[in-house]
Amino acid sequence: MNKPKEIKIEKGDKKASLGDKIKRYLKNLTMQVSIQDQVILARHLAIMAKAGIPLLDSLKMVQKQARSKALVKILTDLIDEVSNGQYLSTALEKYESIFGSLFINVIRVGEVSGILAENLNYLADELKKKQSLRKKVIGAMIYPFVILVATFGVTALLVLFIFPKILPVFATLRVELPITTRILIYISNLLTNHGFTVVLIAFIALALFWISLKFEKVRYVFHRSLLYVPIFRKIVVAINMANFSRTLGLLLRSGVKIVEAIIICAATTPNLAYRKALNELAESARRGVSISKFLSDHKALYPAMVSQMAEVGEGTGNLSETLLYVAEFYESEVDEFTKNLSNILEPIVMVLMGSVVGFVAISIITPIYAITESVGNIR
Repeated sequence: MNKPKEIKIEKGDKKASLGDKIKRYLKNLTMQVSIQDQVILARHLAIMAKAGIPLLDSLKMVQKQARSKALVKILTDLIDEVSNGQYLSTALEKYESIFGSLFINVIRVGEVSGILAENLNYLADELKKKQSLRKKVIGAMIYPFVILVATFGVTALLVLFIFPKILPVFATLRVELPITTRILIYISNLLTNHGFTVVLIAFIALALFWISLKFEKVRYVFHRSLLYVPIFRKIVVAINMANFSRTLGLLLRSGVKIVEAIIICAATTPNLAYRKALNELAESARRGVSISKFLSDHKALYPAMVSQMAEVGEGTGNLSETLLYVAEFYESEVDEFTKNLSNILEPIVMVLMGSVVGFVAISIITPIYAITESVGNIR
């Protein structure tokens, strides 16, 4: 397969003014296209391109089949742009916040190199795998989340409604209450008398945390800290290795130059710790340093297997295929981890649930036992 000597990769519309970019971003916020719709779009366009159907006719056919109103509007605009002689990738630049730079650049490479159908198939496979991964992680978290909600719900019921009825009995007796009971009384009084304030403060704290994550430096620290949490480190590394390897392998196979491919890979990486490392990797590769050398020097982020396989790929001149093999390996790791995630979290959740319920039970039972004992001594 002949590859063009040079493929120019651009990110976004550099000629657009800041005001136009802001307007476009705000407009795109109201238009959301699900990953499933993106997969269908890429797959249908790939099939039609392989069948020799002109792109404009393909877009019109996909528009008729589309169920999403947002996708129909986008396709209407794309049809107008393509009919006026624009490349599909150029027309898609206005919707980069919806489709992402990977989607646009893979299509651009396919248009320039004449392998659009093949690239669209790769893109559909990649999006489908990301969707599958997201579903597995969410599915694995449902059971622990339900258990935690039920635990704290029952505890709140005891503290707010049951314990206040027992509290007057403790107040009328001259018995020294244990520390656990005093803590529970304080919590009960706080929630009973100032429950709205507590909920408001908790909501504000969560809102401030969410807003703080909008700042890149804070988000970088948060993403970096996930690598030091024993439970999450393995899954964070595996997910990022799978995404990095598959994206870079796909771009290299499509004919994108190594530095440009790494830059695109960085732009499509959600984890800022890995994004920073990939930007550094791009600069390193621009200076002529091998990818395997950079990866081996950053063992905290990249396991030894990745750097070793990259070295093999560079040595054999088949880096793209080697990276895609690495991606399959880590995707299987993620798949196995998500299958066992419920089993991993279940003991932790059970210990937490037992601790909370046990604390409440001890706080209530201990003073009752002390009262019973004191009454027995009086007799």
